[in-house]
Amino acid sequence: MKRRPFENFSGVAAPLAIKNVNTDAIIPAPYLRSADADLASGLFALWRYDERGAENPDFILNRHGFRSAAVLLGGENFGCGSSREAAAWALVRYGIRAVFAPSFADIFYENAFRNGLLAGIVSSAALSQMVDLIGDDPERAVVSVDLPGGTLTACDGTRAAFSVPSFRRDALRRGDDDIAATLRYGDDVEAFIEADRQGRPWIYEKGMTP
Repeated sequence: MKRRPFENFSGVAAPLAIKNVNTDAIIPAPYLRSADADLASGLFALWRYDERGAENPDFILNRHGFRSAAVLLGGENFGCGSSREAAAWALVRYGIRAVFAPSFADIFYENAFRNGLLAGIVSSAALSQMVDLIGDDPERAVVSVDLPGGTLTACDGTRAAFSVPSFRRDALRRGDDDIAATLRYGDDVEAFIEADRQGRPWIYEKGMTP
């Protein structure tokens, strides 16, 4: 399956440098009870809204200038907790195109790329510098994301390097999901099968074909 190829972009970065942000915080369980739930509205719902459903003015995505964030600056072990893929869905549907953090929970990390969400690993020092630079000023929050170059650049030119596995980077740039990425090796698969057929012909006898 093809999706829109990931292109370099500039957008508002919302600092949320909290350690161990889990998937229940990213998208609370009540939003998973319906196939047509508004996951964008549910993103960080326990933090964005109070018990009456009113917006919490202190939460970063409710602040002026940060509502349109396309980048999230997270803390260590971002996306820990349950394996719910809806955490990645909610971020993407809100409009978040990239999350940068010193580390990610393994399952969230894989789910992010499967849904076209860039999960870039950046050093704690570089992340802190970027967060301090932005502060609570949306005018200083616009950053540029260069996927091929592996750099995140702040409004004053400060750069932070981020890492992404090359095969994940290339799949994002092409717009490939895991199936499309695998199909690119179709010729190699066919060549392997043919070589195996020559070396182990009995495997391919009638009734034995995989």
